[in-house]
Amino acid sequence: MLPQPQQLLGVALILLALGCQSTIGKKLEKRCVNCSYRTYYTYGDGRSLQRVIYQDPVYTRAAQTYGCSGNPCGVNAVCQEAAGGRPVCSCPPGYSGNPLTHCNRGECLDNVDCRGDLQCKDNRCVNPCVGACGIGSNCDARNHVAVCSCPAGHNGDPYTACHLNDPEEQCHPSPCGINTKCEIINGVPTCSCLHGFLGNPLSGCRHECEHDGDCGGRDMCSNYKCVPSCGQCGIGANCKSVSNHRALCECPKGYIGSPYTECRPECYGDSDCPAGRPACFYGICKNTCDGACGVGADCNLRGLTPVCSCPRDMTGDPFVRCRPFTKEDLCEPNPCGTNAICVPGHDNTGRERPVCNCLPGHTGNPLSHCSRGECLSNNECPDHRACINYQCVDPCIGKCATGASCEAKAHLAVCRCPHGQSGDALVSCRQTRLFPVAKYH
Repeated sequence: MLPQPQQLLGVALILLALGCQSTIGKKLEKRCVNCSYRTYYTYGDGRSLQRVIYQDPVYTRAAQTYGCSGNPCGVNAVCQEAAGGRPVCSCPPGYSGNPLTHCNRGECLDNVDCRGDLQCKDNRCVNPCVGACGIGSNCDARNHVAVCSCPAGHNGDPYTACHLNDPEEQCHPSPCGINTKCEIINGVPTCSCLHGFLGNPLSGCRHECEHDGDCGGRDMCSNYKCVPSCGQCGIGANCKSVSNHRALCECPKGYIGSPYTECRPECYGDSDCPAGRPACFYGICKNTCDGACGVGADCNLRGLTPVCSCPRDMTGDPFVRCRPFTKEDLCEPNPCGTNAICVPGHDNTGRERPVCNCLPGHTGNPLSHCSRGECLSNNECPDHRACINYQCVDPCIGKCATGASCEAKAHLAVCRCPHGQSGDALVSCRQTRLFPVAKYH
């Protein structure tokens, strides 16, 4: 009996080898005994696909009888007849599996089939960072390739191992010149000259000076450093000037001693001072009245306290200036009451004295208090009132003659004699007399 088509599946086994079976130098992980290898497809980067053809000697002759008729291969598999009509089953590119039973389509054929952060490996899109970088390294997948790097503050080979930086290593060996020190500041090696040295710390530092000529005109060289020449002066002394790097020293006024060793004060207490300068101020005997009072003022000591005053014929601030009296001084300070003004005047004997008057519009006692009046002019009063002595009053009071009538109009008194009387209403009104008139015929 001839073999069935299902029995012919063992005629040939074609396995698609990717990755580890490429032609870029890697060896096949597993070789079969009854297999032959044939290059099926080559990529642009040099990798190639190989067919692994399994030949079953038992069914070879029967397979040659039937060939590819009856579809002896599995699902998605491709059947090709070899020499003698022998069927050869294989999975097409992009598929993998057993070509005699079923070929499964792979996720990818090349990196272009995957996202930029994935890589095509064994027909699957996988993360290229898996197992690609060393210990402690960072991995960033870019364009299907694992990019390894050491984290910030670390160094080493990112494909092997990264270790934490030791900032002090940047100063060993020192990048600085001679007579310098190297310090790590903010993670950066920083060079500086040693104390007493100057120059460029990157190339080397030297002594600040070897002799006085290396220093400025007012400095001198001491212990290889330029120091102020005035340091030659003694304790408490003043440095008057410097000439040829040497200081001219002197003791302050009132001090005694050597200006190049020590100047001591004239006194330590008031008891050390003479009568004309009874007070000891910071080691100097002084008269406390000196500069204490104003111009033209008198100064008298009460113990050590200065008392300032203006002479009898002068006035002013004894701590600022004293000046002769003037008429205006009679009103300084103002001796008058509230709302009153002071003007220089004379009394009954002709002696000068201050005169007080209430301010305009005010009434009262100018020596004590003046109050503002009800009005300053008639315009501030009603029509039937007049502004008299800063008060709104009846203008008729005392204006008309006895027996005359008065009417206030426009702040004025209008006087009239009563009916039946005549005369000047401002002076007097009298009864009108009627005299008979002679009639002539």
